[in-house]
Amino acid sequence: MALPILLFIAFLLLISSLRIAQEYQRAIVFRLGRYTSTRGPGLYWLIPLIERQQTIDMRIKTVELEQQETITKDSVTIKVNAVLWFKVLNPADAVIKVADYNKAVYQLSVTALRNIIGQHQLDEVLRERAQINGALLQIVDAATEAWGVKIELVEIKDVEIPESMQRAMAREAEAIREKRARIIKAEAELEASIKLTQGAKQMEESPIALELRRMQMLSEIGIDNNTTTVVLIPSEFTQAAKSLTQLVNQGEKPAA
Repeated sequence: MALPILLFIAFLLLISSLRIAQEYQRAIVFRLGRYTSTRGPGLYWLIPLIERQQTIDMRIKTVELEQQETITKDSVTIKVNAVLWFKVLNPADAVIKVADYNKAVYQLSVTALRNIIGQHQLDEVLRERAQINGALLQIVDAATEAWGVKIELVEIKDVEIPESMQRAMAREAEAIREKRARIIKAEAELEASIKLTQGAKQMEESPIALELRRMQMLSEIGIDNNTTTVVLIPSEFTQAAKSLTQLVNQGEKPAA
């Protein structure tokens, strides 16, 4: 009578010691407190009352770093948000060498983010995010390698600057655009003056070209009916007409 009961109890212990790990999971097995092996995925068996396990998720995890208020190298207070992606490569190290690898990775990333922002000026933080992300990735990944954790990617999501600094940057951008516009206008006037000088030299060599240009200008002005056209006559024409009038008057006096 006792034997069937013992066999039944042994069967229950056997069944209760069976474990199943998913494809993305690994089981860290301890036997009497000592690490023995990493098991999974699939079906495996634990020695009842002697072995225990701790399951680790091997998938990539996304962690959003809370907004950090820090000071840049040029003494500007900004608020920075970042996102971190990491996964466990060595589950045994992630369990044995660090108490809570999730918390450890988070705190390390926050500290590294504040430190690296303090090493750059505001303009660099706004323009060179890719370089800052790369440097931050190297720092965090080098520190977490001993924990069996691999940092896949770090991205600065948002940079919030003070309102007063935003107005100052807007004025600076406006001044730069105005400077650029004035330079372009000055270059255009210089180029136009060079072309006009070249045209004047060509017309100086050919007086008929100057006259043709004047006639073309009059025709262009006369297109608009509402335009009053003022024709400029060379002084030589005026003097010649005056001389001709005097000759005519002198010829009419004897006849009278």
